Amino acid sequence: MDNEQIDFRDAFKGTFSGIMRWEQLDDLWQRVRDDAAGAWYLYAVGEVPPAEVVSESEVIRFVEQMDVLLRKEHEEDYCGIVYVDDISTPGFVKIFDPNNLGVSCGYSDDPPLPGWILSKLPPADLQAPMPQPGNRRRWWQRLFAS
Repeated sequence: MDNEQIDFRDAFKGTFSGIMRWEQLDDLWQRVRDDAAGAWYLYAVGEVPPAEVVSESEVIRFVEQMDVLLRKEHEEDYCGIVYVDDISTPGFVKIFDPNNLGVSCGYSDDPPLPGWILSKLPPADLQAPMPQPGNRRRWWQRLFAS
């Protein structure tokens, strides 16, 4: 295993802050948009991890579409399914699928994997126990269709 994968896995297991309120999510998305040209990887867990960073426009499109998906499908008056390594200067964002949460909060020896990761580190394969549901795979593919 190379150092980049070790770094990604260590970062994945690191300390994260939960984005509890929708206003906090707005602030996080704005920080990501402000740094959209900052060499981000977009990883749909269960898919092959990307080897290349995405363009600034792809980061912005991802943020916009992810925001729509979360607000539409997470029918709560709070967010609570997005976690970030550093709220003021994000470099690693875990986003849990609102339709596949399991036990995403609290402690577990085998916590569920997020649905998507936005990271400045090259992702390593997290080996999801099951592939993404078909509707999520189609959403992901449409997001980056030419």
